[in-house]
Amino acid sequence: MSIAFQRHRRAAIALASLCALGIPSVHAQDNYPVKPITIVVPYAAGGSNDSFARFMARGLSMALKQPVVVENKPGASGNTGTAFVAKAPADGYTLVAVSSSLVTNAAIQTRLPFDAAKDLAPVAMMAKGPFIVAVNNTFPAQTPKELVAALKASPGKYGYASSGIASTNQFATEQLKALTGTYVLHVPYRGIGPAVTDLIGNQVQLLISSGPSIMPHVRSGRIRAIAVTSAQPSPIAPELPPMATAAPGYDFEAWWGLLAPAGTPPDVVAKLNAEVNKVLGTPEFKEFLLKEGALAAPMTPAQFAAVIAADIPRWRKLAQQQNILPE
Repeated sequence: MSIAFQRHRRAAIALASLCALGIPSVHAQDNYPVKPITIVVPYAAGGSNDSFARFMARGLSMALKQPVVVENKPGASGNTGTAFVAKAPADGYTLVAVSSSLVTNAAIQTRLPFDAAKDLAPVAMMAKGPFIVAVNNTFPAQTPKELVAALKASPGKYGYASSGIASTNQFATEQLKALTGTYVLHVPYRGIGPAVTDLIGNQVQLLISSGPSIMPHVRSGRIRAIAVTSAQPSPIAPELPPMATAAPGYDFEAWWGLLAPAGTPPDVVAKLNAEVNKVLGTPEFKEFLLKEGALAAPMTPAQFAAVIAADIPRWRKLAQQQNILPE
């Protein structure tokens, strides 16, 4: 028996043993994907998570030569659909489209059906973008400095709206309150639509939310935009100054990305990441994002994981400081 034959035989036995144990060989995922991929959106159709996921699904379908379908699984502020993916097979065929509300929820919820940092594998960030600071037309402020001055002059007189407890709207506003030492009453709504309606009707006076939620009403003259929440001026609304000009250190940008179940093979994650980043680099996707109030944000899986790992303790600290409690 030749030495070469013996080596080949040992390698074959080792490979068979790995398969018997359910451990994939190094090249087991070379042909991925071989069947349709599902992107779960943990919210109802029509929101930013949904629209970003559907645009990305079209790009990935063409790149991967397999159908990429979007399935909405709303419920429990996004936790139902996210938990579904966290418990799905870790094979790269079930993903979830999340936003930074994943980490604001994790910051205050102690009984989530999944661990945002351990049960999900970051695949790729798709986009990020600042929010718009907006006020009712009767509010006595035109600039960031005038806004802070008005809030300081009348603690508790004004109310701010959010789309719910632990929403990114709430955290963006509470961060502003913490940095400026102001007190504004929180009025949570079940969705951003009713919040905008009551801002227009002067039931609340302040709302910090995404560009698509705010800017159409600003352009129609029904509310007034004061600033963007990014530390620097943003292409989203280049005419608006950063809120940080009146609140040093203020910096809030929402993000959107794709996650897979923890344990998904690294080569599958790497392939998905590469293809997502290619879609992000296309002029069509950049134009689409800009209209949606966001910018492409290509990252490696490790970089995206670092964002999530840093955000959860950051927002947990703010929640404790500002006494943000779960519903």
